[in-house]
Amino acid sequence: MADKSLDRRIVRTPDICGGKPRIAGHRITVQNIAIWHDRLGWDADEIASEYDLELADIYAALAYYFVHREEIDQSIREGKAFVEEMRRKTSSKLEEKLQGKT
Repeated sequence: MADKSLDRRIVRTPDICGGKPRIAGHRITVQNIAIWHDRLGWDADEIASEYDLELADIYAALAYYFVHREEIDQSIREGKAFVEEMRRKTSSKLEEKLQGKT
């Protein structure tokens, strides 16, 4: 196992994950870790085990999140708003069938 210092565990790359901060070598964003930990209640061990990550990766992501919490929480809110807007604009084929519209 290669030793990575904490400042190299979280990276931002413009063409990967939309430039969001993520765990180096993975497409798992700090935002993902924050949602799983704070909103779903998963502990660091669960996240590390589920996604085959080192505990240090999880703690580095959480530390990054707490330093940049306002920015990342805003990104989460924007993502939720986008999904809701798309749901309002796009009809569900299943819902249409259930209502006999097709």
